[in-house]
Amino acid sequence: MRLTVVGCSGSFPGPDSPASCYLLEADHEGRPWRLVLDLGSGSLGPLQRHVDPADLDAVVLSHLHPDHCADLLGLYVLRRYRPQGPLAAKLPVHGPVGTAARLAVMYHGLEPGGMDGEYAFTPVADAEPFTVGPFRVTPYAVRHPVEAYGYRVEADGAVLAFTGDTDDCPNLDPLLTGADVALLDCAFVDGRDDATRGIHLSGSRAAAAAVRAGGVGRLVLTHLPAWNDPQTCRAQAAAVWPGEVELARGGLVVDVGGARAARAAGR
Repeated sequence: MRLTVVGCSGSFPGPDSPASCYLLEADHEGRPWRLVLDLGSGSLGPLQRHVDPADLDAVVLSHLHPDHCADLLGLYVLRRYRPQGPLAAKLPVHGPVGTAARLAVMYHGLEPGGMDGEYAFTPVADAEPFTVGPFRVTPYAVRHPVEAYGYRVEADGAVLAFTGDTDDCPNLDPLLTGADVALLDCAFVDGRDDATRGIHLSGSRAAAAAVRAGGVGRLVLTHLPAWNDPQTCRAQAAAVWPGEVELARGGLVVDVGGARAARAAGR
């Protein structure tokens, strides 16, 4: 399973990265399968550097804030109005209850029927897994002001954990335990955002959650807003995490299975 960070900026697109978007790829039944976790504001453009959006097999949404779902509107236009004609098959979109209605409202003036002609919407539920080709995806309800989920994605024996937007909560334990690569929200900064809880993790809280869960191979901080100093976030996590703390960046490619192999070899 290969991870490509398409966008990792928190809350809005930054100067160096669009908002939340992560491409997962794995081979299955003689072809590559492509799953996108979130399609946040500004991400559809750089996604096209890595894959033809017409070749996506599914989109999985952590929640319905625009920095995690807004570019589904642009993808709708691409799929419906491309010169070759609309794509024949609907694209599966997994997300919170009400995803279809929210997107229709965001797309002002949408014709009757919403986006159901292009997307097949399926609501997710806490700890109820679903499959997309080789990917087994387990949602975990997390702590955010709206209905929100982290996702544990397994393929070919490799495990990726993505927290989405969350503060610390009990469900981070089953989400993160034993993950080869963990993408953790780090929108908050210790000493600046201490009084605000129930929205985001800081570097230290992200690292503490990974330590508590146990067995995490690589810790990658993501969802850093442009106003954060990434090195401050890294240092705050490093004070808790016993290994290297990595920062997500647009274009970063990670072999999740390779991370597991390296860990097994003691590297």
